[in-house]
Amino acid sequence: MRRTLNFACEGVALAATLDAAPGASGLLIVSGGNEIRIGAHRGMARLAADVAAAGHPVFRFDRRGIGDSEGENGGFETSGPDIIAALDAFRAECPDLSRVVAFGNCDAATALRLHLHSADALVLANPWLVETTAEAPAPATARAYYAQRLRDPKAWAGLLKGAVNFGTLFGSLRAAAKRDEPTSLAERVADMLELFPIDTRILLAARDGTAIAFTAQWDGPLFDSYRDGIPLITLDSASHSFAGDADYAALKSALLDVLA
Repeated sequence: MRRTLNFACEGVALAATLDAAPGASGLLIVSGGNEIRIGAHRGMARLAADVAAAGHPVFRFDRRGIGDSEGENGGFETSGPDIIAALDAFRAECPDLSRVVAFGNCDAATALRLHLHSADALVLANPWLVETTAEAPAPATARAYYAQRLRDPKAWAGLLKGAVNFGTLFGSLRAAAKRDEPTSLAERVADMLELFPIDTRILLAARDGTAIAFTAQWDGPLFDSYRDGIPLITLDSASHSFAGDADYAALKSALLDVLA
């Protein structure tokens, strides 16, 4: 059974949705980007219903300044109080909870790792480790893109016909030629892994640009100490939001596995 509710965060009211279920292990869903709690193509609403049907309560919310919530939107960097307040509200609404798993995609995954230290487990999908001020794609993302384009005859035809913005092309090629240096955001995530070790699993759509950029950081020396202890689940997919049936099934399976 689904119902809506409000809870307080730093003096403003945030909107939330609870899919009730009898289980003592619950799921907290944090939306990425500026998406409302329903998620892309209603994906998070569908996920909540399916996880609740499997016996686990699910709590979703709109952070400050998004959707039905009051306040000012400060982006994922300032969402720590929102996430913590949502977790407290979830536990207040479901006092029989003994365990909470938190899930986020893209910058919501990063926000969870940066800000939430009291969940029992984290499932992080396609974590965002690119600097928000970057004007060019991450080098690994650019390399993967042009490797794919070079195999496409239509791309060569467009180049020969002059249907290419060479300024954009050369800028992207310069990005592709750079090394994948650790970003400050990746360094902060690594710091949190050390300071607040939490049972964590990472889910990647292997051909998604954000996942490609994450993998380049994850495979670097910054995360040498953590790779063996954090399972990495990789899907042969380009769907950032797990839109396809197989992608969605893999996401649901991974969450149910942790919740169980």
